[in-house]
Amino acid sequence: MKSVIYLLVGFTLVLVGGGTWMVAQDSPRPANHVPPLKVLRGGYQFLTTKVYSKDDDALLLEEFAGLRVADVSDGMDAIGLPNAGLLDPEIAPLWVNSEDYGHRFLGIAVTVRFVPKRAVQMERDESEFEKFVADWHENKAADPFIHILRPGSVMIIDDAARNESGTVNANNVLSWFTRGCVGVVTSGGVRDSDEILSQRMPVYHRKQGRGIRAGRVELESVNRPVVLGGVCIMPGDVIVADGDGVAVVPRMHAERVARYAQRIRAQDLENRRELYEQLARPADVSFR
Repeated sequence: MKSVIYLLVGFTLVLVGGGTWMVAQDSPRPANHVPPLKVLRGGYQFLTTKVYSKDDDALLLEEFAGLRVADVSDGMDAIGLPNAGLLDPEIAPLWVNSEDYGHRFLGIAVTVRFVPKRAVQMERDESEFEKFVADWHENKAADPFIHILRPGSVMIIDDAARNESGTVNANNVLSWFTRGCVGVVTSGGVRDSDEILSQRMPVYHRKQGRGIRAGRVELESVNRPVVLGGVCIMPGDVIVADGDGVAVVPRMHAERVARYAQRIRAQDLENRRELYEQLARPADVSFR
């Protein structure tokens, strides 16, 4: 008898042979816990994804209001997680504006993973190429994740970093932001850089990628654990980005990190305000 998998609310129900295997989707799965081999051969995820409500996200983001990457880093240090959430500085802002800090953002992770293509490329004429591109973007590298974007979402894209795919471009960034997205972080490439700069949408990336997705990458998963810049990111984690780079706060530790980081931020503002007064400097955007 073939294995059959059903998705129930909060559970994955797997029928194997004459038996049933039920797992709560947000329950821990220890690595020494072995499911039926037919299930394991078909692919099994030990790190599970927890779903949070829009209201939960909004309340948590209020606790992080005004915090910088440096403050969050101190908060992570304070709870015993030094360097755990700091992405490799190679992933950096596409643009920076010191007048209004428009490149900064704070939000909740929605994760996406693209992998290098495995299909064989063939020569084709222009009309065949256009059909090929349309089919690829519809069936192999679409954006189904737009349906779960909401105000405060951050697109976290684990991309095929070694190819020329510009998985992020000016057009799709606009479409993501219409759904409430506040920022994009990708381990891969970005194209249409000038247009994205004109659109003033905060994007953090590893490099320029000038090609299209078609023939280069395929969508592998949505809202599963990903790794960017050496950091494991889970859906629902808190993302803070500014000129210092990107910090990821695991959801389970977020409230503790925010409390300590707010203390650090308040101390920094007080100390810098006194120094500004000594130098007769007017307050600037950094005090907002």
